[in-house]
Amino acid sequence: MVWLLAIATGLIVANLYYAQTLIGPISATTGLDPGAAGLIVTLTQVGYCLGLLFIVPLGDLLENRRLIVTALLLTALALLAASFTSSARLFLFASLCIGIGSVAAQIVVPIAAHLSQPATRGKTVGKVMSGLMMGIMLARPLASLVTDAFGWHAIFVLSAITMAALALLLRARLPQRQPQSGMHYFALLGSLWHLLKTTPVLRRRAAYQACMFGAFSMFWTCVSLELTGPYFHLSQTGVALFALVGVAGAIASPIAGHRADQGKSRSTTTIALMLGTLAFALPLLIHSSRLVDLGVLVLTSIILDMGVSANLVTGQRALFALPAEIRSRLNGLYIALFFMGGAIGSSLGGWMYAAHGWTGVLWAGLCFPVIALGLYATE
Repeated sequence: MVWLLAIATGLIVANLYYAQTLIGPISATTGLDPGAAGLIVTLTQVGYCLGLLFIVPLGDLLENRRLIVTALLLTALALLAASFTSSARLFLFASLCIGIGSVAAQIVVPIAAHLSQPATRGKTVGKVMSGLMMGIMLARPLASLVTDAFGWHAIFVLSAITMAALALLLRARLPQRQPQSGMHYFALLGSLWHLLKTTPVLRRRAAYQACMFGAFSMFWTCVSLELTGPYFHLSQTGVALFALVGVAGAIASPIAGHRADQGKSRSTTTIALMLGTLAFALPLLIHSSRLVDLGVLVLTSIILDMGVSANLVTGQRALFALPAEIRSRLNGLYIALFFMGGAIGSSLGGWMYAAHGWTGVLWAGLCFPVIALGLYATE
């Protein structure tokens, strides 16, 4: 069941990232200008945030399996719409809807916590989240490879078919889980603000991860533009291979979860935030030949992905130690808050790259984990 949940979350969350390395070809087809190209990623993340705030809390109210299947079928429809349009407005609207539907992944994660024993909850959530991080990281190279072979529309058609098939599989295999909250929907939404006010660990963990995910989104939104630019001059296949190496960072998720189960959350958080800082410092400090610079960027992608993965799982382990009846809302708030950081990072990244080039992106990206370290120092 853990493997099924890990694969499912990876496949679902990948929908948020297919467009990240395809900004160039999508913009050319839909007529988006370079300054607005970051909206392709930003609106998907905005949709995800909206879904996290208004749909994921339903996991504490409605039968979870039915909620997941419905969200997946709606995602499949949005993916089909994106694949068949050449209109910028329609594509951006479809991107928003893809983000909203993909919150099904965050209804799956609390199920994993619910099914696991308290002593191994961090390790189990870490395994599921490693599947999620693998989905994020594999989405980019897969999108680039499919685009090279069949055009950018094909990846959206392929994902729509996958989401429909996954909906049928999860309907057959997932256990039913009917929460006993006794609340109506608007009371449930109203409780989100109360939870945010009364749960300091939620506010802190969300702030740390918002900074880390902002840096992550900025890097991966802009690095494809740099890699295909005049200095590195890589093809989409080259970008795919580059992104594929970054998958190595997913190994940090189960390790961080296991360390959190052992009571080592503080040291794990320190390591994660330091890795985020190191990732952006390396390419700023090391300048040499084209090959060396490319190697530094590869190392940067691995280190950054490790830091983001480790910090994410450590935060979720802390939240899932709280009562089961509020886990879906806590998880929804946590992911929504740090995805807002991701949306800021991706939109700021597009502007920084257009105005100040790759060096400007690196300096802006470095600020995010440094701010997180500053916040963490006050804990």
